[in-house]
Amino acid sequence: MTEYQPSAAPAGDPPGEASGGAPEAPAAYDAVVLAGGASRRLGGTDKPAVRVGGRPLLDRVLAACADASTTVVVADPRPTARPVVWAREDPPGGGPLAALDAGLRHLTAEHVVLLSADLPFLDRRTVAALLAPLRRGAADGVLLTDSDGRDQPLVAAYRTGPLRRELAVLTARHGGPSGLPLRRLTGALDLLRISDPVASFDCDTWDDIATARARIREHGHVLDEWISAVKDELGIDLDVDTGLLLDLARDAAHGVARPAAPLTTFLVGFAAARAGGDRDAVAEAVRKAVALAGRWAEEDTPEAASPGTPSAASPGTPSAGDAAADSGGTAPGAAPCTRPDAG
Repeated sequence: MTEYQPSAAPAGDPPGEASGGAPEAPAAYDAVVLAGGASRRLGGTDKPAVRVGGRPLLDRVLAACADASTTVVVADPRPTARPVVWAREDPPGGGPLAALDAGLRHLTAEHVVLLSADLPFLDRRTVAALLAPLRRGAADGVLLTDSDGRDQPLVAAYRTGPLRRELAVLTARHGGPSGLPLRRLTGALDLLRISDPVASFDCDTWDDIATARARIREHGHVLDEWISAVKDELGIDLDVDTGLLLDLARDAAHGVARPAAPLTTFLVGFAAARAGGDRDAVAEAVRKAVALAGRWAEEDTPEAASPGTPSAASPGTPSAGDAAADSGGTAPGAAPCTRPDAG
């Protein structure tokens, strides 16, 4: 178990990005996800299929590396939210080094992200933070460390060349990678380390699962978690500004009527899809709807009356009917008043 401790940075922010700066776009890379362990501490339960926030752990990890050129999952095939290549170590259960060897056989990119399938808090920005130093320096890999400073080689990015080289050395020395610990390989590499106790949190026990499920329901995380889950469920990769949508929902609810909020955001999404469905299309549809909600709300204020036109909401201003009564006449368009006591 990797001990979980709250991070000072907002959930999902890679190290060094807590101030809001965007990480560099990752270079082309492949991914290997190890999902074939025995899960002994979960009583043999199929751990990658355990749900956290309504999604299997495996699908959460696949979402974090969704922009990989090729993603290989080393495990027996199963339904997943995203398309992957399936591989299996020989023999099955041969350990993470053998699983890495099986995954590498399907890859061609210069960089590979190596991940376990039990990382509930991993996201794309953390993957980008792991990959970025490989472009800038000569290190063989970049891995996360947990809150105790321990290396997490299954939350890491590596150059595929050094991995293949060291695997060949180990195979020649031991006859194959099966049964060998992963540190036999990583110990021979030049590695950089990034401390991130949240993204490196893995789920080895039911207590870990409970911790993960509780955290995503905390006030500061639940909305982002829900939006990510919905997008994954609907197959949407669009990165939208949820703040804009929330502001629109607020304006529609306050300026029109409460049920207008969900209906308006639905119509905005429909309009954005017809206009191309990208981030700019969403922003433009939101802009138009916000402007309309503003105009709608303005008409409900006393100041909205035309200059010189009395407003029914303005105190002290006689109505047309009052003026007619004062003058003994009849308001335009009104029927004459017949009083019961009139003679």
